[in-house]
Formats: sequence, C-alpha cells, structure tokens
Amino acid sequence: MEISYLDRGPGRIAYDVQGEGPLVVCVPGMGDLRSTYRFLAPRLAAAGFRVATVDLRGHGDSDDNFPAYDDVAAGSDVLALVEHLGGGPALLVGNSMGAAAATWAAAEEPDAVAGLVLLGAFVRDPKINPVLSVLMKVLLVKPWGPAAWKAYYKSLYPGNPPADLDQHLASIAASMRRGGHWRSFVRTTRTSHAPVEARLTEVHTPTLVLMGEKDRDWADAAAEGRFVADALGGELIVVPNAGHYPMAEYPDQVAPAVQAFAQRAHAGA
Repeated sequence: MEISYLDRGPGRIAYDVQGEGPLVVCVPGMGDLRSTYRFLAPRLAAAGFRVATVDLRGHGDSDDNFPAYDDVAAGSDVLALVEHLGGGPALLVGNSMGAAAATWAAAEEPDAVAGLVLLGAFVRDPKINPVLSVLMKVLLVKPWGPAAWKAYYKSLYPGNPPADLDQHLASIAASMRRGGHWRSFVRTTRTSHAPVEARLTEVHTPTLVLMGEKDRDWADAAAEGRFVADALGGELIVVPNAGHYPMAEYPDQVAPAVQAFAQRAHAGA
C-alpha cells in the first residue's frame, strides 16, 4: 500500500488510505505501528469506508525531531490529517495511547469527529503495578530495552495471538532501529494522560469502547472499560480472553461491531 506523508512542520507523519466513502482514521498506540490495524482496516474499507491508518510521531514511517510526543501532539496530528483528507467529520479509532489522542481530538474539534472507537483505551493515568514500573525503567535503557518491549508487547496477546505476530514484532523492532525512533519511543513512554482526563466532560460524540477481558495493563480491565464508557456516555464491549489489541487478536468479533458502529456514527453526523 502506498505511503503518504503529512507535513507537520518539524517533521512528517506517515499514513496510508484504502477504500472510498465516509472517513475513518485509525491511530495506534505507543510502541506500535499503523499495521496493528491490518485486520480491521481492510474490512472497514470493504464495507464502504475510506480508511486512513497513521503512524505516531517517531514511529514507523513517521519522522523524529518533534518537540512533543504526547497525547495532545498525537491528537493535533489526527485533526490535521482529517482536515488534509477533506475535513471530516471522521470516525476516529484509537488503540491504547491512540485512544487518548482521539478523545482529546473530539474535545478539541467536535465538528471534525463523527464518533470514537476506543480499544484498550488510556484516558487517564493508571496505577502502575510495581512490575510494570520496573519494566518501564528497563525499557529506557539499551541494549536490552528493545527486547524487553518485545517481550511485554507479545504478552499483551493472551488469548488468540495472530499467526503473523512474530512478523509484526519484527517490523516494530526494525522501526525502533530507524533514525532516532528509539529516543522518540522513550519520550513517548513519559506521556501523561492527565490532559485528556481533564477534558472527558467536553466529549459528546458517540463512543464505542472495546476492552480485552485479560488486558494486563489494568488490574480490572472490564472496570476500566466501564469507567471510560461511563465518562464518555458510550457503549462498552468486553472481548472475552482478549488482551490489549482485540482488533488484531479477535478481528472476527471486533470488526463487525466497529463496522456497525461506524455506520451509525456517520449516519448521525
């Protein structure tokens, strides 16, 4: 698929587009690539949507040397991409930190957003368990940091890892060796979600929250999903046995739900 670039001043943001119809923009999480939507995006395109998948700053095919790598920066990039692709309104699909970016974008420019699909969403800072706290410190150090991230990332697929997971992990590793991507990743790990939590009451767009039942980023993933859905007045689907990436782990369950929601959200926009 052809890679396109959006100039954001200090650097460019990479994205690709497939399909025709109402706009959907898919945003990955920290330490991941836009190909995390490799199962969901084609299905949405086949269902009649124009689907853009984007790399975060300092990830994948996007550039480094940005002054910020946080939720607000990512959210501003998403809004700029929506405008670049015709102005929307767009359905924003965000995973992990990408969900925080999408939520901030909906608060910042509600007319540009038809709806939100939030997968494994971080919209507030979690209580970090001691093991994860130590891991995050390890991740900031080379040469073992990339291997630690790979191991942790792989553990976030507890139920049904996709057959190409090792290939996807190899692509992530290759990305982190490119240019200043490792430094960019380290800066991204320092993101606070407090600016997003502070604006939750400003979001009034239709919202669908999908949370993996076994997402280890929270002590009780279903409870966190309920918090997000209640805070945004949205729907919640808890995906049994799934981890942090339900759209890749259980696409046959997730894609139809997202497709149906996308149709409703765009019909009401």
